Amino acid sequence: MGMDLLVGRTALVTGGARGIGRAICRVLARDGARVAVNYLRNERAARETIELLGKNADKSILARADVSQESDVNRMVDRVRTKLGPIDLLVNNAGIAESVDHSKITFDSWKRMFEVNVDGPFLTTWAVKDEMIERCFGRIVNISSLSGLVRKKDQIHYGTTKAAVNSFTKHCAQALAPFNVRVNCVAPGLTRTELSMSANPDIPRLIALTDMGRMAEPSEIAEVVAFLLSEKSSFISGQTLSVCGGRV
Repeated sequence: MGMDLLVGRTALVTGGARGIGRAICRVLARDGARVAVNYLRNERAARETIELLGKNADKSILARADVSQESDVNRMVDRVRTKLGPIDLLVNNAGIAESVDHSKITFDSWKRMFEVNVDGPFLTTWAVKDEMIERCFGRIVNISSLSGLVRKKDQIHYGTTKAAVNSFTKHCAQALAPFNVRVNCVAPGLTRTELSMSANPDIPRLIALTDMGRMAEPSEIAEVVAFLLSEKSSFISGQTLSVCGGRV
């Protein structure tokens, strides 16, 4: 993708401190966006992300918030709006994951998975959508997972939340389309991140199930996200794009 496709745009990336989120921040900054890097606990990693944003580092900010808490999200969005301007681009990337036998899934762990992975995208989208509607411009990308599309017996709660994100995407896309707000979803396959490696204990088996015979790099997911946020994808909305090396 060429340079400066997103000049003048303000982007908020939740979970932007590490992994896929960090890669997304880097690509959006490369393409000219002002980037708000959301994080919850790891401020050091978030600052490292800012340092990696090159010429746009001085136009970007840290944005601490727990995306599962409405007051936190609203406070974060207000700060981003004040510091960088109205949010044009939203990437709902923050999430948690684990693989665990069904016998060990408790109602508390089920609720927490939904709070972060489903309530988070809802709260952040709802915090920005009205302003996007008023301005007749908005681009939203939700980060789902291959686990929302395929069966994984050890990811019942995680996979269910990601299937919910896929559904949330298409319903929001239809509701917001009349206002020039596009909503899409990216469902990464096995990707070389700390979260993915910790949540998928049998990495060799998963690689063997992938047609291309390898993991994705975070930058490969980030490029697809940047495409969906740019006007290169001007007639794409309501889609869940699986970036999984051919596994599905």
